[in-house]
Amino acid sequence: MSLRNVAIIAHVDHGKTTLVDQLFRQSGTFRDNQRVEERAMDSNDLEKERGITILAKCTSVDWQGTRINIVDTPGHADFGGEVERILSMVDGVILLVDASEGAMPQTKFVTGKALALGLKPIVVVNKVDRPDGRIQEVLDEVFDLFVSLEANDEQLDFPVLYASGRNGYANENPDAREGTLEPLFNKIVSHVSAPKVDPDAAFTFLVTLLDRDNFVGRILTGRVNSGTLKLNQPIHALDADGNVIETGRATKIMSFRGLERVPVDEAKAGDIISLAGLTVATVANTIADTSVTTPLAAQPIDPPTLSMRFAVNDSPFAGREGSKVTSRMIRDRLLREAESNVAIRVTESADKDSFEVAGRGELQLGVLIETMRREGFELGISRPRVLLRDGENGREEPYETVVIDVDEEFSGTVVEKMNLRKAELTDMRPSGGGKTRITFSAPSRGLIGYHGEFLSDTRGTGIMNRLFEKYGPYKGPIAGRQNGVLISNGTGEAVGYALGYLEERGVLMVSPGEPIYEGMVIGENAKTDDLEVNPMKSKQLTNFRASGKDDALRLTPPKRLTLEQAIAYIDEDELVEVTPKSIRLRKRYLDPHERKKASRAAASA
Repeated sequence: MSLRNVAIIAHVDHGKTTLVDQLFRQSGTFRDNQRVEERAMDSNDLEKERGITILAKCTSVDWQGTRINIVDTPGHADFGGEVERILSMVDGVILLVDASEGAMPQTKFVTGKALALGLKPIVVVNKVDRPDGRIQEVLDEVFDLFVSLEANDEQLDFPVLYASGRNGYANENPDAREGTLEPLFNKIVSHVSAPKVDPDAAFTFLVTLLDRDNFVGRILTGRVNSGTLKLNQPIHALDADGNVIETGRATKIMSFRGLERVPVDEAKAGDIISLAGLTVATVANTIADTSVTTPLAAQPIDPPTLSMRFAVNDSPFAGREGSKVTSRMIRDRLLREAESNVAIRVTESADKDSFEVAGRGELQLGVLIETMRREGFELGISRPRVLLRDGENGREEPYETVVIDVDEEFSGTVVEKMNLRKAELTDMRPSGGGKTRITFSAPSRGLIGYHGEFLSDTRGTGIMNRLFEKYGPYKGPIAGRQNGVLISNGTGEAVGYALGYLEERGVLMVSPGEPIYEGMVIGENAKTDDLEVNPMKSKQLTNFRASGKDDALRLTPPKRLTLEQAIAYIDEDELVEVTPKSIRLRKRYLDPHERKKASRAAASA
């Protein structure tokens, strides 16, 4: 059976899942009456809510004697290392775009990676039956996108199909409104080349993805680069330098059939498979026949650039909303995450009550915190800090290349704000349609918490892409939050009367009746210093109460921060208390005397 390996790139809601379901049905993978969950693509709750693919997934269909392996790709720069490794498994890409919305920014990052690796794209304009479709303009946008991403002539000469995933047809004629997906199957077989592999050499396999199964242990997924692997064959794992890190047997070989991983007796060069039987090997390692001593070239795993402290929740409300609150539970969960997610590194603190978790960016760590929160964990999370290192010229910090597309009217504001964050402007050019593309080299430290401000400054129209660039000279202090906070001086429930008087002090983050505790942050002070306040003060009852005066109290709705906003907002001496039901801000030391002692110690240090 011949093979084709393709990656699918699509923005959320552009019809990827529906189209893949139809590919399954028309290839005979599913029965017509079989109910199919949308599991193959964006199956994770967080993926659906955020509109991003976080986990790469593989699936497979058979078409007239050809097996087509389809790999989904994460679209965000925080998962950039994974994207490059996944694209190294395939020989072509399908770019799926909505006939009305066109090429969206989330697809730009992955498309750029695919073109840089020399992969030839097939463009599928989906939802051509939409009444608001603008097919020709969307095609022009895709062509302009490819030009801006420096595609070569062969890549710019891309085939186009016009499809409706929901109605199950694709055609080279933009006016066709019926048919099947046969033209898409045929185009994949004819346009995407077969894997360039050596079937007669010794078995080699590069690990691209790693996950865990409770029954078979570690599962390594990747493409067989050469040779054939048989069940129970002796194998070993090599690191990038060619050192043998583990020897074992292929106890289970699984190939993708539709949505399922199916056990097979052997795997041949070019096929994408999952493999069990090794306990140490990880992503970017080479698994090979024991006679092989030279590892395959692999994309290096991007170094972590950002870390946060995950601590046991020690607030007065600990254990009220979550079921997993002990350090042992948190430790086991984080170590399990680090095993399957190679971009995350976990270090236990000396007191055993907190863990330093390092990763590639705010989004990646934010996704982990949100996932744990939904699993019933309670945590205290510190402000993110960048990981510095010692270089030839002293202390160095991580830098990122930041590419920003904005309307021309907002470009001045963006440049000004990025300058304040110690970013260097490296390129600025018009990108058509009244937009400007601005490129910066910026210290990662300065970008923490900027995205929300950026969206406000550009009225939601700006697009920012970030990529790890290098470690460079430490840029010195960068101004942080300008305002202090309002801190509760007691424990109880917030009272509307008290909050009404506190409104003139700043912006409140709690509403009447909400439980609060001493040391909890209940709002932002209008001034630069922190202020302890009493949000539980109620009106003294007297015989001379003015009738109707209290009824006139109208509180402004409180400022509610999302998890990402809260993590970016807090200062060094504050924590975010995360539980399954609540996100609260608090001082690290709840007792005011402890806070004063800690601030004096910090000042003298």
